[in-house]
This record gives sequence, C-alpha cells and structure tokens, in this order.
Amino acid sequence: MSKILPFLFLFLGLVNGGGNPPYPWFHYEHVFSPAIYVDQSGFTKFKTIQSAIDAIPSNNLRWICIFIMPGIYREKVTIPSDKQYIYLKGVGIQRPTIVWDNSESLVASPTFTSYADNIKVEKLQFVSGGGGKPLKPAVAAMITGDKTTFYECSFAGVQDTLLDAQGRHYFKHCIIEGAIDFIFGAGQSIYEECKIVVNAGSFGERTTGYITAQGRSGAYDSNAFVFKNCNVIGNGMAYLGRAWRSYARTIFFNSSLSNIIVSQGND
Repeated sequence: MSKILPFLFLFLGLVNGGGNPPYPWFHYEHVFSPAIYVDQSGFTKFKTIQSAIDAIPSNNLRWICIFIMPGIYREKVTIPSDKQYIYLKGVGIQRPTIVWDNSESLVASPTFTSYADNIKVEKLQFVSGGGGKPLKPAVAAMITGDKTTFYECSFAGVQDTLLDAQGRHYFKHCIIEGAIDFIFGAGQSIYEECKIVVNAGSFGERTTGYITAQGRSGAYDSNAFVFKNCNVIGNGMAYLGRAWRSYARTIFFNSSLSNIIVSQGND
C-alpha cells in the first residue's frame, strides 16, 4: 500500500473536478518585465524566436513575455536551463507555427526543446517534418524542465511527436498528433480537455499505432500520464499505449475513445 499512496494523492489531485488547474503554479497573474515581440516582417527587433530567447539574461527571476506574431518560423527553438520564467505567447487567429525537419536522434531532432523550469506556452504550433516513410523518430517538442504549461498549443508529427521527458507538466486544450509512441517519456503530467489525433492510417492498414509510451522506471517514482476529459480520434488503428519502462503508468479518465482504439487497450 505504501508504494501506491504517493500516486493516489497525485491522481486524486489531478482528476478532482472544478475549473481550477491541478497545479498551484499554473496561473497567469504575474508581474511581467517589458515584453518582447517577434515578427518576421521586420517591424520588431527580433525576427526569430530563438534570437528573442537569447536576449533574455541568464538566471532571470522575473516573468518575461515573448509575443510571437503569425507566420511560419522555420527554426529550432531551445530554452536553456538557465532561462526560467519565459512566457511564449502566439498572437493572431492564425497561430504561429514553428517547423523543423530532422530525424537524426531523439535529442537532436526536436523542433522545440525546453530545459528550463517555470515555462508557459500559449497558442503555438510545433511541427516536426522529419518523420515520413519509413517511420523514424522525429520530435516536435521535448520538455525536460519542471513546472511547464501548454495552453491551446498543437504538436504534429508521426513517430515520437511529444517527448514529455521529466518534470511536472500541464497541457490544456492542446492537439497532439502522431502514429507511433507519439506521447512518450517520464513526465508527471496531466493532459486536460486535449484532442489526441492518431494518423497511423496514413501508413497503410498494416500499421498499428501507439499513442503513449510511458517511461516510469521505478515502483516509487511519482510520474505518470493522466488524460482527463480528452477526445481520442483519427484514422487507422492504435493502442492506447505500451510500456517504455518496467513501471509505466498511463490513465485515461473520463475521456472519449473512438473506434480506432484496439479493443485490447494497451499492448
């Protein structure tokens, strides 16, 4: 019983009803330093998202908002571990899209990588175009920092779309698309009211997808993936997940699962 108590407290907190987010650090009432604007048209100082991040001082202790104007940003974006308290916010009806094509490795391929704690991201699209045929890892986003939130964001790829590597993360009203292990890692995360889109059918009838590959490696580890009030749709067939490590833990709670899910559930 002692082994599961920590997780019970986590799970009950995550699925508790009400409009308040499950983590006390998820809110927007912060005092911001002067904002930074990114616009490819040249009307602002920064034309790339990475140059705006690079301009923030290391070991910054105040929230800084980077407003990103609409457009397709073809760049790799990395938030280093010494640049906390960054709030990336997309502006406009057409959400800004960050695209990169790379499938070299899990570490080298991500379009977006965040190593820092205390990061907030809103209304951005992250796309990895490096998957394709034959299927191979191509990560749209890799998150290793603690206390990171995504609101109304989308992550598009094929294999290994979202590397939810470690730390406490909260996703709300997000869209995550892929075919094979496209939400994976050892994060302690909740996905609330998100749309999970399987595209395994695009690779033929013989391709069966896997939504998650959770990587909890020890009996006392607190990490898990919890999907609360989510909607699972798409084409082709897919399992809800498979274990990436020996103690993998994934929960779909009060979520809608379409008929694309293999009746067995998990592999």
